[in-house]
Amino acid sequence: METPDLIQAIIADIGRTLEQVDSAQVDEICAAILAADRVFIAGKGRSGLQMRAFAMRLMHLGMTAHVVDDVTTPAIGVGDLLLIGSSSGRTSSLLRYVDTVRETGAALAVFTGNLDSPIAAAARTVTYIPASNFKAGQNTGIDSVLVMGSLFEHCLGLLCDLIIIRLKAARGIDEAAMNAFHANLE
Repeated sequence: METPDLIQAIIADIGRTLEQVDSAQVDEICAAILAADRVFIAGKGRSGLQMRAFAMRLMHLGMTAHVVDDVTTPAIGVGDLLLIGSSSGRTSSLLRYVDTVRETGAALAVFTGNLDSPIAAAARTVTYIPASNFKAGQNTGIDSVLVMGSLFEHCLGLLCDLIIIRLKAARGIDEAAMNAFHANLE
């Protein structure tokens, strides 16, 4: 395929996938974030990178957000939300975080490409991104010209941006207020 054709195929794949995300699930995850005292963000690999970007945007909204595994991340507890991004829903280190959430009474939410997974089963709030998942050992969603799990990861990032737009409106925050939280030690 030539570059323009690949670009159109990628855009089509992302569009088809995001159009299938259940808007009620997006509403639920927005409500869970708004209800939380603090939001803890977790993910591994490329999904983890998307989740780190989401944590930064939550901070730009003036929310208390922590990235799990950072050295300054405090203990999670009642009133807090752990939000995981995991295409497979089976990553072993993330499953250990789920155990901690159960022990502490914090809430659990997940973005996943695999509804038949231990993390999805444990989560109070699940947002399903129907992208094929090579780690699940089966076709769990839309196939793509993108390699490996990239369709899930790109859709995850865009869905997180959509949620930021919704949270921005819900909290009555404008761009100037968000910009005031932007890093100045650069």
